[in-house]
This record gives sequence, structure tokens and C-alpha cells, in this order.
Amino acid sequence: MSYELCKKVRDLTPYDPLQGNYDLRLDANESYLSLSDSLKEKAAAIAAQTALNRYPDPYATELCAAFGDYYGVDSKLVTAGNGSDELIGLIVGALLQKGEKIANLTPDFSMYRFYGEIYENPVVQIPKGEDFSIGPQAVIDEVKRQDVKMLIFSNPCNPTSVGLAAEDVRKIVRGVDALVVLDEAYMDFWDQSLLSEVSDYDNLIILKTCSKAIGMAALRVGFAVANEVITKALKAVKSPYNVNSISQAIAACVLKDKAFLRQCEDEIIASAQTLKEGIQALAAKYPALERVFDSCTNFVYIKTAVAKEIYQKLLQKSIAVRCFGGYLRISTDSIENNRRLFTALEEILSALD
Repeated sequence: MSYELCKKVRDLTPYDPLQGNYDLRLDANESYLSLSDSLKEKAAAIAAQTALNRYPDPYATELCAAFGDYYGVDSKLVTAGNGSDELIGLIVGALLQKGEKIANLTPDFSMYRFYGEIYENPVVQIPKGEDFSIGPQAVIDEVKRQDVKMLIFSNPCNPTSVGLAAEDVRKIVRGVDALVVLDEAYMDFWDQSLLSEVSDYDNLIILKTCSKAIGMAALRVGFAVANEVITKALKAVKSPYNVNSISQAIAACVLKDKAFLRQCEDEIIASAQTLKEGIQALAAKYPALERVFDSCTNFVYIKTAVAKEIYQKLLQKSIAVRCFGGYLRISTDSIENNRRLFTALEEILSALD
């Protein structure tokens, strides 16, 4: 009798991001800014000096200390991961028993549901409003009604760009008995973080990433911040050497350059504002862009019935964005490249109109 894959993975296909070379990559929400020349030199020296024959620090001590210092949190509450994806899988796989329910506020980051299904935990999808709004009490009521053990959502949200005020998030965390996993990957672009309050709650984990504002997507570095009890559990169940030595050292080096990172953050926020204003101006001129959502992130989210057509025509102009059914998600770039996007969009919209 031949071996067969189990049902839960039998029909899965590998993640398949857009391949190819495009002049503008506005599809992944990465930072468009490179490291400074000084940091590049330090990173090269770190790579050259790393003892590749030795295992990395299992607790990423220097990296967690640099993260804690940058964000103003106690490094004892920080667990480093091989990107936030690893941490999401770890949290779902280790902090839930098989069969316990996870709740997801939809639409949201697709990997939340993916890991729930892989670890055989039913996923309860709580739909957002038509404008992607979230009613805290409605969420609390549904979590209790469905006996949900873990609630996970991003704030601000990927892909919608919409944010939930800190007071509303507090109400949810305080109102449920479930573990709340709050993904603040895009909170560097907004001011409603609960990071400084994480030790006040016994049921809160906050996820952070180096892939957006900090501009180190290639290093695959993420963090989980929680109280000491949860943090001890996460460090006990994670892989012993989950973050490689080069990523640890370079990321720590970059996080210590606070002035550079603050400057990058300010520049990205400014360019994101020009992106939003430019798209809103086009929407006022071309009804095909039905709605531009009020973004708290480094990207905009657009409702349009011709999303697929715009997406394909932008690719023909060597500009890559993301298409989600009847929506487009477009990351910001430099102000100059944003203008190139506006020109391309106007040509496409004019022809479609």
C-alpha cells in the first residue's frame, strides 16, 4: 500500500509570489529605502566576521535588547523569530490544543487562517463592516458565543490599510478570556500601539516586524512581545536556533541607529501621504476608482470593479501591485516613483473610461 499525504496538506500549493523583474515593486509593502552607506559597511563587516561554524545565540539576546531599547519595552518580554510568520505558526501550534477555535477578523492577513487550518484548529471568521470597520462589542460577543480560545488580527490591517483605535483594541483585550494576538506590523506608521502596555495583560501578544518601516525584509526578523509567563512559554517551545547569526547581528546593528530609522519612518509616512492624495485625486476624476480607504499604513487600498484590468495593465508598464478581487493594494515608493505610478494609472483609467 502506497503512502498518501494527509488530507489537510494534500491539496495545498506552495506560496507563489509575483515573479519577474519590474521597475516598481509596489506589491509587497516593503520599505523602498535602503540602508545608509555607513550601515551597509557595518553589515558587510558583520557578515565577514560571523563565525559560520557556530550556532547562533538561541535567545537572540543582543537583538532583543536592541529591539527593546528602540521601542521602549523590557527585553525580557521579547521573543525573536524568523519573521513574524514563524511566530504566528509557533503561537497557533503551541498555545492552543488541537480543535480549539481561532477567530479572525476578515478580511485580514491570510496566514492567520492558514496556520489555524494546518494545526487543525477551526477558524471562526468574524466579518468586518462594509467600510472594514470593527465593532469591539460585536467582536467580544462573537468570541464568547463561539467559545474562541485565540483571537488574531492586524492593526492597522493588511490588506485594508484601516486602523482600529487603541481604546477599542483595549476593550477587546479586556472583554475576552481568549488569548489576543495583535499584529502591529504597520504600527510604525500610526500612533495607536499597545506595545508599552503589553505587561498589563495576561492574554495579549503583540507581533512586530523588521520588514516594513525598518526595511530589513531580507533578514526575516520578527518579534513577539508579551508578559513574562507567555514569553517563557514561547522561548520554551520555539526552535533552539531559529534566528541565524547574521540576521541577529545586522538587525541589532540597524535597530541601534535610532536617528536613521526615525528619519526613514518620517520619509515613508510623508511619501504614503502623497500616494494617498494622488490616488484620491484620480478617484475624484475617474469613477472607476470607487473608494480609496483612509490609510494608516505605507500602502493604500482601493475598491474598483476593474481591479484585475488595472493590475494587468500596470504590469505591462513594469509596475507591480497587488490585486484582491475587486480591490487593489498599492505600496508607497519615493515621491518621484509615486508620480510615475499616477501617470500610469491616469493613462489606464483614461483608456478604460
